[in-house]
Amino acid sequence: MHSFAPEIVLITILSLVVFADAVASRLKIPSVFLLLLGSYTVYTYFKAAVPIDMAHHFDTIILFCIPLIFMGDALHLHFSDLKKHGWSIFYLAVVAVALSIAIGASLYHFNIFEGLSLGAYVSLFAINMATDAVSVQSVLSRFKGIGHDIKVLIEGESLGNDATAVIAFFFIGLPWMLSGEIDAAHAFTEALRVFAVSIGMGLALGYGFYMLMKLFSDKRGEFFAFVVEAYGAYLLGEEMHVSGILTLITAIIATKAWIDIDMAGEEETLKSKSKRFFRSVRFASIQATTKERLEYIYEMAKEFGYIAAVMIFFVLAEMVDFGKLWHYRNEILIMFGVTTLIRALSMAKFAFFGKTLNSLKPVGLEGWFILTFSGMKGALSIILVHMIPDSFAHKEMFEAVTIGVVVLSIFVYGTILWTYFTFFKKEEETKLFVH
Repeated sequence: MHSFAPEIVLITILSLVVFADAVASRLKIPSVFLLLLGSYTVYTYFKAAVPIDMAHHFDTIILFCIPLIFMGDALHLHFSDLKKHGWSIFYLAVVAVALSIAIGASLYHFNIFEGLSLGAYVSLFAINMATDAVSVQSVLSRFKGIGHDIKVLIEGESLGNDATAVIAFFFIGLPWMLSGEIDAAHAFTEALRVFAVSIGMGLALGYGFYMLMKLFSDKRGEFFAFVVEAYGAYLLGEEMHVSGILTLITAIIATKAWIDIDMAGEEETLKSKSKRFFRSVRFASIQATTKERLEYIYEMAKEFGYIAAVMIFFVLAEMVDFGKLWHYRNEILIMFGVTTLIRALSMAKFAFFGKTLNSLKPVGLEGWFILTFSGMKGALSIILVHMIPDSFAHKEMFEAVTIGVVVLSIFVYGTILWTYFTFFKKEEETKLFVH
């Protein structure tokens, strides 16, 4: 007797994505609300629609979903935007996250979460400071009036934030939490090594796939090349014991940057010989893709990201235990409140102090508000908390807190933004940056 479980799961996932998009468009609400609710409802009450034990195959699901989740967001970053807002994205994705984790860990001295070591605080805040690219994109794509520059900051932060949180968790927080001690100098140099090697491999892969894409000229082939690049970069990073996510993000952004440079070169007259030399080295006269084909790639990458998100939400549904959530309700509310406050404070750099550094552009009160509540959590937080060994005494609390924060961040942050853009912000899209 054949098992049709994979086919049934695929039908269920695609149906949820199509249904969520259709209903969200009519109701003018973010589709991630419906995806999260629909995934939980189907997985809990219609078992026949998901005849695979998602929790048992969690590691396999992670390997399948991570590249699809991050690929779409990385493709949307343009080289010109990276040049313009590179320092701002670096602040959001690295400095702000590191400071946020440090501030959160300092609560150890107040014994906010009883029984946790300092290393456990670092791990818990690394898990719960990681934003979710799919959730953020799903929520913000429904709203008009968000300036292009703010969108760039949000997209860049949602990618780099995750890479920083992963490195902080795996190379600092988790070893510290499990061993009870850490060599600070070794941890710092190890984190730098991971950053450097991951980015170096990502740049090399990005250039390789950029050149590879010059060999064919159809949108389907180009899209699949990006998919292969995403999976290959992630697996290579993990096999080399660095950050697969950072390698993946760097590779996709690098390939896309060289494509953007080529497209810009078509529209501008190259004035210097050095530019002509580098243009010839990368065979810039042979286009890797076109603007029209890129639009197809963007759309397909977004849909594949939604499919991956639904699979992670199925695992989340398996992990949900309302009894445990209620038992740890105080810890959940404390973590949600503290992470929200920390995010608001870290984003205040852009609202109130941006003019002190020319490289960090101020965004005003509205930009600060949008940046603060665009910090939805999601798939990566669920993945990280699952990686904690079962032998860890507080794993149940970590899971309950993380699930609670993920759900609250999606619905509370999403509802706040939806209310603001639906009832209060009436003007057309404008630049939010003060130049």
